[in-house]
Amino acid sequence: MITDHNVYKDLIQKNESKIVLLVMDGLGGLPLDTTGLTELESAYTPNLDRLAREGSCGRSIPVRPGITPGSGPAHLSLFSYDPVRFDIGRGVLEALGIGFELGPNDLAARGNFATVDADGLILDRRAGRISTEECVRLCEKLQANTSLEDEGYDVFVRPVKEHRFVLVIRGAGLGGELTETDPLVTGKPPLAVRDESGTPEGAHTAALVNKWIDQARAVLKDEPRANSLNLRGLAKDPGLPSFAAMYGMRAAAIAVYPMYKGVARLVGMEVIPFEGDRPHHEIAALARVWNDYDFFFIHIKKTDSYGEDGNFEAKVHEIEAVDAVVPDILALKPDVLIVTGDHSTPARLRSHSYHPVPTLFWGPNVMPDSVETFGERACERGALGIFHATEMVPWALGYSDRLARFGA
Repeated sequence: MITDHNVYKDLIQKNESKIVLLVMDGLGGLPLDTTGLTELESAYTPNLDRLAREGSCGRSIPVRPGITPGSGPAHLSLFSYDPVRFDIGRGVLEALGIGFELGPNDLAARGNFATVDADGLILDRRAGRISTEECVRLCEKLQANTSLEDEGYDVFVRPVKEHRFVLVIRGAGLGGELTETDPLVTGKPPLAVRDESGTPEGAHTAALVNKWIDQARAVLKDEPRANSLNLRGLAKDPGLPSFAAMYGMRAAAIAVYPMYKGVARLVGMEVIPFEGDRPHHEIAALARVWNDYDFFFIHIKKTDSYGEDGNFEAKVHEIEAVDAVVPDILALKPDVLIVTGDHSTPARLRSHSYHPVPTLFWGPNVMPDSVETFGERACERGALGIFHATEMVPWALGYSDRLARFGA
């Protein structure tokens, strides 16, 4: 079932309850041939197992069965926005994530620095995950040496983190349905941007972006590692109904990576600043603002990064690091705690996948089921079954007594 916001809007009733959505990015996995266990099943997670025993479990689908989601659509789904209806480009999320204010004439793209060989074939899609300091230098180099002024457009190149950057082109007449340049595999050349809308506006915009890409690659060609780049998620900000307006909750986002701050800002959540990048730093930030908000989105990135790198053991250890901070969350006495992922990223596949995501709900009003541990196959037997991720916020509203009775 896809959540219908209109059904809930008139039933919202405010109270003092607190809801925590703890998202381990790319949480779901696949078993190793040697052990037969996934990353989550391999991890030592006594606290998450306790939540599973005392709560209710299932597996969530971010988009539709069999569809592998990107991070942006998957997070929109977690916030109860159907990602098929609200199709948001990754570039918009990256720009908002670094605090870049997008205007109505802005086209945004998420950029990845990359490494190519002498024939232009991609050797490394992430340029060896260069440092953020190197990313800053390269963005300054591109800002100074690329331009679309002769076409009547302003160009902004801004660093994000490691190999990621944001490109914003500003001016009238931008639009269309633009394809990405990253073929998503190594050993192949980058793709040209194409427009799939069939409109003059789209064709013009695709040509404009390709012109900038040609300039940028020429500027980078002598760099030792980041000698090329790719663009993904080229789009404009479509505008979304705010989370607060739909659900009557003040919402806070606690995240390290800019893109996840961006998707939170897109729906009107307030991004909480804090120092550090480990789970315990994020929970310290949660405790600091606990009295100021009703809904808390906490994002853990490295479970996904290690999955994409194929590093099974590191993903296991990151899950264990999150398990270690669960008692600190419980000490704040949340009324509802949801633990889930935005999608699966099995280390075995080194990529996002379509596999349903293990999910648990915990709280005083949550009916326990028969699940004893938190893992993929254990959650398969949970009371929630397989459900659409857009149902998470509505379930949490019910468990926290934030919904009035429907009908007489």
